Amino acid sequence: LPPALMWSLLAPRRVPTVPVKNLTGSSPCRFEPPCPGITGILMSAAGLPVCLTRPPKLVLHPPPVSKSEIQSIPGICHTCPSTPGPPPPCRKTTKKQAKKGKTPEEVLKKYLQKVRHPPDEDCTICMERLSAPSGYKGPQPAVKPDLVGKLVKCGHAFHLHCLVAMYNNGNKDGSLQCPTCKTIYGVKTGTQPPGKMEYHIIPHALPGHSDCKTIRIIYNIPPGVQGPEHPNPGKSFTARGFPRHCYLPDSEKGRKVLKLLLVAWDRRLIFAIGTSSTTGESDTVIWNEIHHKTEFGSNLTGHGYPDINYLDNVLAELAAQGITEESLAQEKD
Repeated sequence: LPPALMWSLLAPRRVPTVPVKNLTGSSPCRFEPPCPGITGILMSAAGLPVCLTRPPKLVLHPPPVSKSEIQSIPGICHTCPSTPGPPPPCRKTTKKQAKKGKTPEEVLKKYLQKVRHPPDEDCTICMERLSAPSGYKGPQPAVKPDLVGKLVKCGHAFHLHCLVAMYNNGNKDGSLQCPTCKTIYGVKTGTQPPGKMEYHIIPHALPGHSDCKTIRIIYNIPPGVQGPEHPNPGKSFTARGFPRHCYLPDSEKGRKVLKLLLVAWDRRLIFAIGTSSTTGESDTVIWNEIHHKTEFGSNLTGHGYPDINYLDNVLAELAAQGITEESLAQEKD
C-alpha cells in the first residue's frame, strides 16, 4: 500500500457516536464506544461494522451493610451463647458421636424383613445372585452369607451379609441408605468438622428477587485434625475460603430452605473432608452435595442469581439427604 494510505488506516481517529434505540423504542439514546484497537480501526476504515461490548462483571458480595441494617429472622433465632454481647443468630456444631450399644445387626434388624425364598436377581452390593451366598470378601460380619433381607420401605432385597458390611464401612450412625434407590432409613448424619453457621437478613435484593430482601448465611470452619470418622484419622486438614458467604431470597420458600439447611448443618451434612474438585487438594473441607449460591449480584459461575430453579433444586438435594419438612418436627422432638 502507498505510505499515505497505510498511515490513514493506522492513525488514531475519533470514533463517532452511534444512535441506538432503547428497549422500549420510545426515544433514541446515544452510545459512544471506547477507542477501538487496531482491528477495529481497520474494520471501520473498510466500512465494516464494529461491535464493541464489555464483559459482564462478577459480583460476589452485596453493597456494604452496617450492623444496624442487619436483621434477625423471625422464628429462627437460635444464638451462640458463648459469643460476647448481642450475638448474631448462628449455630455451632461439634463432633457428634454415633450412638453406642447396638451392633450393626441390631441396627439393621428394624429396617429389614427376612426373605425365605430369594428372588432370582442379583444383590446390587456384591453382584452375586440372591439365591447364592454373598460374594463379599472383606472382613466377615457375624451373619450367615446366604441370608437375604428386604428393606421395609422400598422393598429392595440384599444379602444381610452385604448390608452389614456396607453399614460397617459407613458412618455407623444408626441410619441406612438403600444402595439401589437411596431411600434413607433412620436419621442420616455426616462427618462435617466443627464450625459455626451465621444467618441474618440484609436490606438488598438478589437478581430475580426484587420483591424481597436477602438472607445471608456465613459458614466458618477452621482447619484442624481429622477424627476417626474422616478419611485419614489423626492427619491435619485445611479449610480454604472461609468464611464462606451464601445467599437466599427472604421469601417464604427461601426461609423454608434456610430452616432445612439448619437441620443439615446440625446433622453435619453440608461439608465434608475430602479432595477438592477445583484445586485437587486432598484432606481439605469440601461442599457435600447440597449446592449453595455464593454470588450475590451475578451468575457468571453458575453459583448466583437469577436462577428460577435453584430453590426447588436445593430442596430436592436436601430431600436426598433425608431432610424434609418432617425433619423439622423431628428436630423439635
